[in-house]
Amino acid sequence: MTTPAPPDSTASTGAPAADVPRTRSGRATELTFVVGLVLVGIVVVLALVSFVWTPHPPTQPDAAGRLEGMSAAHPFGTDRYGRDTLTWIMLGARVTLLVGIVAVGIAMLIGVPLGVLAGMTRARWLSGLIMRGNDLLLAFPALLLAIVFSAVFGPGTGPAMAALGIAAIPAFARVARSGTLQIMGREYIAAARTANRTPLQIAIQHVVPNIAGLIIVQASVTFALSVLAEAGLSFLGLGTQPPTPSWGRMLQESQQFLGSRPELAIWPGLFIAIAVLGFNLLGDGLRDRLDPTLRGRS
Repeated sequence: MTTPAPPDSTASTGAPAADVPRTRSGRATELTFVVGLVLVGIVVVLALVSFVWTPHPPTQPDAAGRLEGMSAAHPFGTDRYGRDTLTWIMLGARVTLLVGIVAVGIAMLIGVPLGVLAGMTRARWLSGLIMRGNDLLLAFPALLLAIVFSAVFGPGTGPAMAALGIAAIPAFARVARSGTLQIMGREYIAAARTANRTPLQIAIQHVVPNIAGLIIVQASVTFALSVLAEAGLSFLGLGTQPPTPSWGRMLQESQQFLGSRPELAIWPGLFIAIAVLGFNLLGDGLRDRLDPTLRGRS
């Protein structure tokens, strides 16, 4: 009596068994990317719509309608001054995106060139100098820099954005240097040098395009950190100042009403979580999409 052969793993799926983890990983990657994109899209749409329409005037208090619950006229209720909470959530999305864009822009414009230079230069002393300066800056947290900037320039959105951007420079420099070191060992870099291309031409034509994926992922993660940091700074009174709406300050002002009107803290906290989670998931999805070595991992 012969023993039946084990079932072929390709018979039921139509694909080799080795491809199954790849398919599952691909689905997880797509789900992560799509969920992140949707969450980020919610924040972006709120910010864009607020430029042309808001449910109520943002700076018009209504003493008779203060601390109202959710209703058709005020879907998210009103605050202690009678201002519409949904309106302030929409306007707060503007500040959130502005802080993220400026902070990421500062960090990218300074950190990426420094990282590329440190990875391309043949002078070890220059590379060491750049990275030691990078480590020195890394020792100062964003919150500490924001406190220093607030003491020098006064609290506000501008100093907070500058502090967050400067604090994020080391991350971009490290990522850019790591990617550049990998690219510099490729054959096309040797060919470009043989063709007497200048270091600037090599950096622009070969290095930066090949590390763009790493930079994009780092920008997404840094954006999420900037959103959370700005909310924390505004909560402490070091960030966005009145009368400009800010999710962090909305949380701070809602503390005394947690027992009677907890939704005043729930709504800004929820949208902070949506923004942070959205940009983190978007960064994870972009990483898996742009790095082919991660697509086949389960």
